Amino acid sequence: MADAWDGSIAAEAWRKGYYPTGEAIQLPDNGLSSATDKRAYEDQNFLLRGNLPAATRKDGQVTWKGGGSITLPLVDARAACGMDRNGSGAPYLTVTGARLGEMTVATSRGPATVPAWLFALEGYDTALKRMAVSPSKLPESPIKQSARVSSGQLLPLGRLVGVADACRTVTVPANHGSCDDGPGVDVLETNGSVVLSAFIVEARKGPWTGEMNGESVTVVLNRPVGSRVMLDAFTGRPVPFDGPNSQSPSWR
Repeated sequence: MADAWDGSIAAEAWRKGYYPTGEAIQLPDNGLSSATDKRAYEDQNFLLRGNLPAATRKDGQVTWKGGGSITLPLVDARAACGMDRNGSGAPYLTVTGARLGEMTVATSRGPATVPAWLFALEGYDTALKRMAVSPSKLPESPIKQSARVSSGQLLPLGRLVGVADACRTVTVPANHGSCDDGPGVDVLETNGSVVLSAFIVEARKGPWTGEMNGESVTVVLNRPVGSRVMLDAFTGRPVPFDGPNSQSPSWR
């Protein structure tokens, strides 16, 4: 898989694209003030009191701290805030207005400044920020998923939970059964990619219910991820990011 990706057209497209690895939403300064507001946010339950502005332009620019930029279509403020998913009843967060601004987010190419909708919330002095651009289209993988690997030897990974310690530790959810010692994740590092291979550790004899359990596994790399593409050995595709609140845009 590393050989297929390294130096490929897909890898080149990946290095030029916008793929967030950080939260799409940034809460007001000091976070949400009550358990009720936290529940409303987790449910993405918003009540609009006022008008949301239309974008004054169709496109926005993502600019990387390390250099380079890309122009992408802007997302409508109502869709960005989740107003199209507005639930019924309480608890809810009240949105009183919005303006177009910026936020900084981690990406596959390092920190970037991106257009963001800054939503005014009732009861808060600072805004809730939401990315105003969607991720780039994922390039087609140069390698197909293998049909000859048994499920015990190789399993699909969940979405990337986080990258820490100067981008040297990676945490991903992996599955295992009820009669084993849990999940494991092997790693192969090259100059162009980091391939993660999930497997089951030491399956034991005994009754097995067939259920699969998810568990987070942290892998320590030899050097920071940098601009290398992080791949799932099962799918042959980049490991997508998904923050703890599942509010980040998917590029699976």
